[in-house]
Amino acid sequence: MMNTNFLLSVVQSSTPIEHMGYWSLLPTIVVIILAIYSKKTFESLLLGAIVGFVLLKQELFFKAFTSSLLGVMNDEVIGWVILVCGLFGSLIHLLVKSGGAMAFADYVSKYIKSKKGALVITWLLGLSIFIDDYLNALTVGSSMKKVTDKFKVSREMLAYIVDSTAAPVCVLVPFSTWAIYVSGLLETQGMAPQGEGLQAYLSAIPYFVYGWVAFLIVPLVAMGIIPAFGPMKKAEKRAQEGQLAPNNSEAISLSLSATNNDYPSNLLHFVLPIIVLITATIVFDTDALMGVITAISFTVIYYTVAKVMTVTSAMKEVFEGLKSMVYALGIIIMSFVLKDVNEALGLTQFIIDMVSPWMSKALLPAIAFTALALITFATGSFWGTYAISLPIMIPLSQSLGVDPWLSIGAVVSAGAFGSHACFYGDTTVLSSSASGCNNIAHVMTQLPYALLAGGISTLIYLILGFIA
Repeated sequence: MMNTNFLLSVVQSSTPIEHMGYWSLLPTIVVIILAIYSKKTFESLLLGAIVGFVLLKQELFFKAFTSSLLGVMNDEVIGWVILVCGLFGSLIHLLVKSGGAMAFADYVSKYIKSKKGALVITWLLGLSIFIDDYLNALTVGSSMKKVTDKFKVSREMLAYIVDSTAAPVCVLVPFSTWAIYVSGLLETQGMAPQGEGLQAYLSAIPYFVYGWVAFLIVPLVAMGIIPAFGPMKKAEKRAQEGQLAPNNSEAISLSLSATNNDYPSNLLHFVLPIIVLITATIVFDTDALMGVITAISFTVIYYTVAKVMTVTSAMKEVFEGLKSMVYALGIIIMSFVLKDVNEALGLTQFIIDMVSPWMSKALLPAIAFTALALITFATGSFWGTYAISLPIMIPLSQSLGVDPWLSIGAVVSAGAFGSHACFYGDTTVLSSSASGCNNIAHVMTQLPYALLAGGISTLIYLILGFIA
């Protein structure tokens, strides 16, 4: 995900603000209702943000909106996100145009004989790319699309599996960007000595209930043990009839047009750049930006030496890939504007104040998970929520006699749920883009499975609250 050291310094400096009561909920409610009705994400975010600025500034709302948009575009974190996502589009476009992505799909297809096999392999590939949720979503979705298309898997099902191996899996692995970020917070909160945050993080992993539950549900769905239900059932029926992608998927889909036909596709044209991408990301302290820049540089040089493309044609494809990410980036940018509005309205503080009277030793883990899951779903802020809530939850759990690692587990699980389920969460948008699926269609088909995992997680936290 983001550059962990920089973002950690940013969120640590933030302070809670007063809220506007139930009015704080209005922009998010507008976004959700409009998104469900119109099936359009960007427009829904735009209107929700404007409603929020009207509440805050009334007749000066347009100026406030413009200032927020400029502030978002000037923010170093947002700049990092735009560069990473845009350059991932460039890398993927290079892999496709070289024929490497097709060679990978053809190679994998030799060993896959059924729809269930295609879905399970997609899940396993997602588990293997656990370093970063952006890297996971964009790589797995784009590389497995041709394979799942062969077996008439709906793009909604592909997007669900891709999204489910992003944040829910990243939190379970102590070497991911999520783990590094939370480890830094644990050190600042005195839960670990300086430099030993990752070791402390290991103590909380067993309590990341949502990550474990969401992780285990996917193969059950892939193998048909849990049958497709709700909107997903309709999507799968439509795919079997020949329409793989839902309507209005073209704008957000990564463009995977015809490959370079002058040279035969070669598996190495896909595998080597991906190996460089993953290796460089690890070497540069799990910084996905450094990883993708290194991978693109290597790929352009490699393709030139291998005479797959000229330098000029390779750079042309780099810019074509950037163009294919514009709509997805627009959604992500507007989601940050909405996040600004929610913070100004005090949405997070409002929800915390609402649930605080219900806190007790037995109920704390379940209430913390449920309340913070609602916050992350509504705001699209996952790491920011961690920075706000962990300094509250850790001393609260200690004062009530609750195992602090259980409370930390509930907080981290809530962020994983939000990233998985939020309409406009960055990984949700990128999973939709890589899978070639309308974002709202992806969310509406995935949400019942996320809620199933969330309900099971809440029950487990309730049990743990009474027995721990």
